[in-house]
Amino acid sequence: MERSGSQGNGWSAADDPAQVADAPRARHLAAAGWELGIITDEIAEDFEVAVRFIARHGLRGCELRRLWNKNVMNLSPAELDRARALVEQHHLKVWQIGSPIFKYNLPQLPARPQERRDTFRANFTDADTERLLEESFRLARFFGTRRVRIFSYWRVEHPAEAYPHVRDRLAWAAELAGKNGILLTLENEHECNVGTGKELGRLLRDINSPHLRATWDPANAAMLGETPYPDGYEAVRGWVEHVHVKDVRKNRRTGKLAWAPVGGGVIDWKGQWEALRRDGYCSTVSLETHYRKPGTSKAESTRLSLQALLKLLRPIGYPTEMVS
Repeated sequence: MERSGSQGNGWSAADDPAQVADAPRARHLAAAGWELGIITDEIAEDFEVAVRFIARHGLRGCELRRLWNKNVMNLSPAELDRARALVEQHHLKVWQIGSPIFKYNLPQLPARPQERRDTFRANFTDADTERLLEESFRLARFFGTRRVRIFSYWRVEHPAEAYPHVRDRLAWAAELAGKNGILLTLENEHECNVGTGKELGRLLRDINSPHLRATWDPANAAMLGETPYPDGYEAVRGWVEHVHVKDVRKNRRTGKLAWAPVGGGVIDWKGQWEALRRDGYCSTVSLETHYRKPGTSKAESTRLSLQALLKLLRPIGYPTEMVS
């Protein structure tokens, strides 16, 4: 586990997030139309390392998925108290709870059991869903957000066959969220039944709930062969509540798609940012690096992707001088 003060994490013990000019920074970021943060376990499993990295780089928020090698749904009360204290200490906001809800088999149509999938240290089934939803609502309130990210069950060979079951289950979850003052954001995940922009837009329109919106992930859509911008985005326009940023490109040796540094893959991020600005997008964005540069730490790979992301944002007026 990475520890505070190690050189590979991009900061030193001399850095003090409390010295950041918080109010001017907030005004600049709000003027840009959206706010930028990072999914913490993309930096380090040590949550203290992660939030300090985020604050040091002048960002405003974070998304909680895995902390101290545990899924956020499995943290103890003491760990939750510590996590909230660290968020407050570094003057950050929690964008949303990155829950694993519906990232398991659909009972009616389970995926092939031999397939390996990333569960982010979660091991749940659909029988746990109602309890997980209630717990995620509690966590959202605890961390001062009203958003919980969800999925659409492990992808089966023919997702269209699973669609009615997925739609009805997520419609029920959205209704439950609404009764609890929570907004669910459905991520298009290439390993789940809703993986492209087209699939995401269709489901959101069919359910048509004010309590269910999109976490739009262009790179996940690209993994399934969709052109994320403009094609995928056109299908989700008007439904986007949150955006995940990463990139993907074809591996020259294997011919398969693999994660890439932001700006170094096939995603037209420049076009995507310009479209979001034109459409008046005024919510949040999380860097979800995934890419690992050989020989570097997670934190260093994330720093490189953050630098590339800010370079892409600069021409459209994002105040990158506030982020170092």
